[in-house]
Amino acid sequence: MENSNSQIFKDVLRLEAKAIEDSIDKITEGQINKLSEIYDRLAISGGSLVFCGVGKSGMIANKLASTFSSLGLPSWFLHPVEALHGDLGRLMSKDALVLISKSGGTEEILKLAPFLKTDKESIIGLLGQVNSKIGELCGLIFNCEVAKEACINNQAPTTSSTLALAMGDAMAVFYEDYVKLSKENFAINHPGGLLGKVLKLQVKDVMTSAVNCPTLNEEQLLKDAILAMTQYPLGGCAICNNDLMLLGIIVEGDIRRTFSKDKNEGLETKIKEVMNDTPLFVSPDSLAIEALRMMENRKSEIQILPVVNKDNIFQGFVRLHDLLKEGFKS
Repeated sequence: MENSNSQIFKDVLRLEAKAIEDSIDKITEGQINKLSEIYDRLAISGGSLVFCGVGKSGMIANKLASTFSSLGLPSWFLHPVEALHGDLGRLMSKDALVLISKSGGTEEILKLAPFLKTDKESIIGLLGQVNSKIGELCGLIFNCEVAKEACINNQAPTTSSTLALAMGDAMAVFYEDYVKLSKENFAINHPGGLLGKVLKLQVKDVMTSAVNCPTLNEEQLLKDAILAMTQYPLGGCAICNNDLMLLGIIVEGDIRRTFSKDKNEGLETKIKEVMNDTPLFVSPDSLAIEALRMMENRKSEIQILPVVNKDNIFQGFVRLHDLLKEGFKS
């Protein structure tokens, strides 16, 4: 038998989950068609989707505005009190407005109502009371009524705020499908996140360019490679002809192996005798994640890849270390 503490905890989750499930049957095809029409108007007008609420509803409004912005639809939060003191100037007639209220009678929103520039057909309500004063302002209402709050005293917004958030998320995912948003386009609005990097960051964005890499010709000696790799400590040295066409590479392991075989003559060994003349390489326009997979998805992991263009001209090195610093994981 569960103790009372764990039972309370689990009851909250069950109650909130049930509220979301109960709301599903209240959604009609007509509502979704109206929502599509609002998205159509915003697409034509270039308007924003504006969210408005007070207290916990305001916090939900803020989160939903952020979600829509991340999907490429300009969206922002309008605090009804601040709107009455100048922020109303940001709201354009081409915008759509989402009003969030559990009671449907939030005083601050009702005070703002006479001054709204948005047409009724472009006002959406996420309301706990459909038949309400705020409901009368809306051309489209999603029923967010709950039987009770998960709060023991049935006071603190818990179940109601969760349902409003879920309903707004459903609107957002529907918009994502409406515009057929691809991962690549989603990444445009997330350039600093890992997803953005995976889909957009190229090898040329993280590589060390050729001017800052050790570069020698095949007739030079191993001692020259050691000096060059000490000056540019990247872990590898590009072997090129006079036109910078890549002929091969030397890495630190090649040097160690040469000395283990011939400690006395190793320094005078010609580079062409020890270089890898069939190295893996990558294009500067390749995605950085592809370079990471080339380095890691093999029997023995490699730490550095030469970067060459379509004419096999050496462009630089990309290192495993630099890719991992960007947060990539294979």
